[in-house]
Amino acid sequence: MLESCLHALDALGPEGLPALTGTLFLAGLAGGASHCAGMCGPFVLAQMARGEGLGGGRLARLSGALLLPYHGGRAIGYAALGAAAGGFSAALAQLPGLHVVPPLLLGLAAFGMLAQAVPALAMHLPRPGLMPPRLGRLLEGPGAWRCLLLGLLLSALPCGLLYGALTAAAASGSALAGALAMLAFVLGTMPALVALALLGGFFHRRAAPWLRRWAPLLHGFNALVLLALAIRLL
Repeated sequence: MLESCLHALDALGPEGLPALTGTLFLAGLAGGASHCAGMCGPFVLAQMARGEGLGGGRLARLSGALLLPYHGGRAIGYAALGAAAGGFSAALAQLPGLHVVPPLLLGLAAFGMLAQAVPALAMHLPRPGLMPPRLGRLLEGPGAWRCLLLGLLLSALPCGLLYGALTAAAASGSALAGALAMLAFVLGTMPALVALALLGGFFHRRAAPWLRRWAPLLHGFNALVLLALAIRLL
């Protein structure tokens, strides 16, 4: 079983999975400032305002800003989605005439990344709706389990950047590779959210606008890498 899973990690070629995980990490890094800080920022700031880890000096504040249970919940949710997407597409690719599924998915993911770089295209991607009442209730009380559940539930919110990353993870060739790809994406989104938790309004006023100017270049580069992977598989 383990040997089969590890062999499936080479479905994109020997350099395919490292390229895919690196691309999704950069996508998360760019999207963290240009997208995630706006979408998930209220949840992050609400947890900080509740006083999680703020007492006891700078070290405690840094520990609180990491919000590890919250990001742990996001990681579990995104990894599960990546595993489901990777496993499903791997099964499809085994059917006669459907070997083109991975390169097609990579091409779609490249378009999704390009849409993040070009505002005119991004207008047509799904946008998040209003916050469901149950998510709001999770912010009413402290507790690591509440934060973990909040992160887990937020991983299911509609998001164009997420759909692009999931499409790329689906092309990875296995459930394990899909989960690893989405974990790389989550790690990429964390720096901006941690900076937002630490710096609050200062991050929004100073750092975020500068990062947003550079984000389209990273998304464009990611689109080229995914497109190159797709062409290699054809």
